[in-house]
Formats: sequence, structure tokens, C-alpha cells
Amino acid sequence: MGTAVEKLTDLVDSKDRYSIPWAELLPTQINASNELLSERAGAIKLLANRAQESGLKEVRALEDLVPLLFAHTAYKSYPENWFTQGKWDRMGLWLDSLTTHRIPKIDTSTIDGIDEWVKRLDVLGHYLCCSSGTTGKCSIIPSSMKDRTFFKRNQVACFAWSTGLEPRRQYKIVSLTPIAKNARNEDATRCILDAFGYLARPFPGEPITVGQVTQMVRLRRSIADGTARPTDSAGYEATVAAREKMITDGLQSTAEVLVASRGEKLLINGMAATMFQISETVRNMGYAADDFDPDNALMTGGGLKGAKLPADYRERIFETFNVRPERSFQFYGMQETNTMMPRCRADRYHVPPWLILLVLDQTGDRMLPLGKGVIEGRAGFMDLSIDGRWGGLISGDKVRVDYGQCACGHQGPTVDKEIVRYADLADGDRISCAGTIDAYVRGIA
Repeated sequence: MGTAVEKLTDLVDSKDRYSIPWAELLPTQINASNELLSERAGAIKLLANRAQESGLKEVRALEDLVPLLFAHTAYKSYPENWFTQGKWDRMGLWLDSLTTHRIPKIDTSTIDGIDEWVKRLDVLGHYLCCSSGTTGKCSIIPSSMKDRTFFKRNQVACFAWSTGLEPRRQYKIVSLTPIAKNARNEDATRCILDAFGYLARPFPGEPITVGQVTQMVRLRRSIADGTARPTDSAGYEATVAAREKMITDGLQSTAEVLVASRGEKLLINGMAATMFQISETVRNMGYAADDFDPDNALMTGGGLKGAKLPADYRERIFETFNVRPERSFQFYGMQETNTMMPRCRADRYHVPPWLILLVLDQTGDRMLPLGKGVIEGRAGFMDLSIDGRWGGLISGDKVRVDYGQCACGHQGPTVDKEIVRYADLADGDRISCAGTIDAYVRGIA
């Protein structure tokens, strides 16, 4: 990476990284973006396509980044039949159009499913984070070891900044949520354990793989459109029942572990909805704040995912596990970026210097003018820390952003805690796959 990029990413451990006014950072951010465009345009086919279409050869202003951003749907732009029919050689060629580092040709004749394909590329230093595919098609996001290292470093720094806790291994870490098996989730768990924990209790059961989830999605779709065989339907129902039983049993046993460990310092990690459900179970067992250590901490991510919880759900979780609000770490982030934004005590998410936040119109085609006060629109990002792919992204999130000083006293852009997905609004999310590679896909079909 270039010198401007390094100047910004070197701030990851700085205690002042959220105290720099955005206007002071802007010249360095523009220079860093231009450095990365110069380096990556010759390596990432989709970026070269976008730069050529827009006529951009350099980044001189934030507005120049907009046509270079990839829609989040770019990471699922492969033809679905390549995935369902196991055409892993073609999937490799598609993935190569999105990566900084070349995807080598491998023998795909013995690959049985996406899980095996992911393992093969992992050995070669290409780490794929795959979304669950619950909407019918999973995103496949490439990363390098450099990306993984920076992600872990930033997560530890974010947790320490948000909670005020030093990286000392003093907590028993209890996970409340089953996680999908991929490098990103494993890194997120491992780095917190290495920095803050002396023992980890994962959620019971084997982590579900992306192959298992996508198989379930395909079965559900075939049942819905009437193409499923009777044995398929029976197998689907049995698998769903077994999975639901595993989760139900896991929730109960996790509540019991928390009660049994109430005399220890606990770092409780999980999704908000699951955390609330377990906290209510603990209350029903007859335990509450007075029974737990006063130095307990929480780590929550992922939003509510459509769950309907009481307005005071956070306070009830705090009260159950004896957690002070300042010991609760919550963040905003997504698989497509490599950087999380920690939530401050004023309930706003802080954007670090190496992550450029652009507020776009609903189509994602135009940047809204920056100014005083709150700006509402679609979140766009340029993550300057990313090595294995292009860091420019148009998200599916509707956000409210303030570029002034936060009530917590820190400077820089902050995102309001109320984040809505355009897909959940009445009009849906009609964003196109910016930088489409249809022509490239047709060429390798």
C-alpha cells in the first residue's frame, strides 16, 4: 500500500483516532484512495471496468469515488447455475474478477460443494467469507491474510476504546449465538479471546457451514415451487426440526452455564435478540444483577435482524447480568468491509480515519452534499484498509450521519443507532449491481 494509506491505517491503535475532524483527514483520504486506484485498477477486473466506464484515472475529490463503488450485490453476481451445478472452475474465474491477488487454477473435478471449494482456496491464501444465503444466493467475499490480521487488530482496539477495558485476559467468554463457519467469524472470536479472555465457552453444537445453509435454502425453494420430491420434503423437515432442537437446547444450557459461572467475570457475546431471550430465561430461573459480578461486559453485533424486542431490552439485559452501560460493546459493520465502527456512550457509531463514509441518494448514483447537521441517505464506504479486493462499496443501509462533534466529545463522522435496510422498506431495495460484469461472465460461460 502507498504512504497515505499507511498513514491512516497506522492510526488503528491511536487513542485519538476518533478525535480527528473529518476535514483534516480528507486530503489524506483522497490521496490514499488515489494510491489504491492506481495500484488496483490493473489487478481487479471489475474495478478496471468501472474506471473505464466512468473515464476516471485518478481520484481528486470524494465525488470521484462514487462511480468506482461496487454495489453489495456485486459479490453475488455469479450465475446461480454455476453455484448450484458445482461449476467451481467458472466460479474461480468469476471470483478472480473481484480480487487483488490472482485466483490460481485448481483441479475442481473432485470438489464436492462450496465448503470444499472454500477449503481449497483457504490453503492457497484466499479466504472467502460467505454470507448465509438466506435470501437465496450467498455473497462470496474474498480476503487476504493481511485483511484478516488488520480486522483482528482493529476489533481488539475497538473493544478497548468502547469499553475502557485493557487487553488483559481476565474474562470467561460465553457465546450465546451459533455462528456460521468462516474465517471472519473465527477471527472475530479468536482475537477477543486472545486479548481479553482466559476461557471460552462456545455455543453448543457444530457451527453451520455455508454449504449446509444454501442446501436448506434450495430445498425450501423447491418445496415452494412444487419441484421437490417427497423425500426432499421429509429430509428438509427433519433437518429443520433437528436444527431448532439444537438451538433450543443450546439456549437453555447456555443460560445454565451463565448461572453456574455467575461468580466469575463474564464477557457475554451474541446477537441482541438471543441475548435478550437468554437473559429472560436467567431471570425466570430466579437470578438477576445481584448474583453476577459487577465487572461483567457485553459484546453485541448484527442488529436485531427483524426481531421484535421491547423498547427497554438493552436495559433489561444490563440489569440481568449486572453490566454497566459503558461495559457494553456494540458495533456497526458488514461482511463486505473490513472495519467495524464502535458505538459510543452517546449511542452513535464512530467512523475511523481509514474508512471513508459517503452518504448517497437512494439509487447510489450521487453523493449528497456534506454540511452541518444530519444527512440521511444510503451508506457508501471506501475501506482503505482492505488488501484482497477493492474497498469501495454501496451498502443496502439507510443511515443518518453527522459530520460534526459527537455528544460524547469525539470528532469525525458518526452514524445514528437507528439503521434501516432499504430491503425492509415498502419500496424495497432496487439498487443495481454497479459495475456489472455481465460481459465478463458471458466470456467465460
